[in-house]
Amino acid sequence: MPWKLTVRAGPRVERSRYEELSAALQAAETEARVAARQASGRVVNARFKRFEPVQQVTARVELAGPERVLPRVRAGLDVRGDGSTEAYLGRLRRQVVAQHRGENAYRALRRALQDQG
Repeated sequence: MPWKLTVRAGPRVERSRYEELSAALQAAETEARVAARQASGRVVNARFKRFEPVQQVTARVELAGPERVLPRVRAGLDVRGDGSTEAYLGRLRRQVVAQHRGENAYRALRRALQDQG
């Protein structure tokens, strides 16, 4: 069954499907790296609150699969306003994937998904 990749960056939403998890993870990493390069690093001043770039999620790259109707696995990458990335598992109750020494968010996501499978 295919893996679904959804990329949300601002008002833009793109969806694609991949037969293999490795291909979906590679595409997710590519999309997240592009979004991280485009991160503005701007501070947002709301009426009573100030949001630093690290507090803003400028893009979200989500993976779901392998089942089509009720995916068993939901995970992804959040790209922050300062260009940093953070891997997570889950959809409604997101759990941040802890990074081991020498590991970036992309490798942490791969490891977490391989541990689940």
